[in-house]
Amino acid sequence: MCLLVLAGCNPFGAPDDMMEEYVVRVARVLDLPAEFSDLPAVEPFPRPRDRTLVIPATELGMLDFLSLYGCELQRVVGEKASIMGRVMQPLNRLRYEVRFIEAARECLPDIENEEFASDLQKAIESKEQSLPLAVWNATWGVEEMESLFTLAKGRLPVESRAGAELTNDLRRLNQTVAALNDGNLDQNLEYLGAVHQRWLSEHKAGQLINSARLLIARLADGTALMTKRLDSTPLCIGGQPNAQAKIVQSMFFSVYIEKIQPYLASVRRHRDALVTPLTELARQQREVMPAGFESYYQNTLSVTAEDGLWQRLDLEVQQHTEAWQALLEQCGMRPVA
Repeated sequence: MCLLVLAGCNPFGAPDDMMEEYVVRVARVLDLPAEFSDLPAVEPFPRPRDRTLVIPATELGMLDFLSLYGCELQRVVGEKASIMGRVMQPLNRLRYEVRFIEAARECLPDIENEEFASDLQKAIESKEQSLPLAVWNATWGVEEMESLFTLAKGRLPVESRAGAELTNDLRRLNQTVAALNDGNLDQNLEYLGAVHQRWLSEHKAGQLINSARLLIARLADGTALMTKRLDSTPLCIGGQPNAQAKIVQSMFFSVYIEKIQPYLASVRRHRDALVTPLTELARQQREVMPAGFESYYQNTLSVTAEDGLWQRLDLEVQQHTEAWQALLEQCGMRPVA
């Protein structure tokens, strides 16, 4: 009970409490009223209809299908024609598309009927062209990706370790997607089922987005306070430290350096470990990216988009750092690395 009470009284135990407390303390030491801005809005993760691609059907006539008896392609097409095949989930559809191309390529040299051989070659080419659509649906189109990006699970906790498993999953997935895009179909896709399950139980991408929004707003609040003080009554006159300046410096080290900076570093680590490979996963499928996903990619996901969420956070951190430097420099206390 005592531990729970103490945790509840800790103003730095949760991201929202920590950042609000930080703004309050900046305002207090500068003799200014604390003001809080609204968090920047972000787009929700696109709905299934806005991020799912339609894969063109390639059907073989029944007589032609029967003529493939003894060929592996017969079994592959038969599975697709079954009841289960008609409601294939995106991952199973990707597996089917790959198996169709491989089986058709093996079968083609044994087809004696020139007309049917020509039709099968066209089917192979059609499947090859539409394969990137199946790859997209099996990555960004799956329900599990929604869970990873949900905004309903709060922010990244103050104490949080970057999950190596998610990072390793995405690195391997990016390698697989790159290989498939290059026409190398000899890929083991079995591991993707376990990856999807981890996405279903994790919410870190959404938590990181929420943390970025919080940091952008509260750092901007702190910067505004310091800018207001710099533009009005000097903290120090003639560059000589005074009692108030020493209080400001103490708060800078005890709160900004010891509390806020570690959280900023944690968000950066998680961004590098998770958002960066997710950005790569979308970037290398840019040619087939649905129009309904493009805005989300630019504004929320991409770590390099100029006006995107993550570049806005980096800019806000830079401006906040510069404000601290200017404020403390006024008293001859500019922090040095």
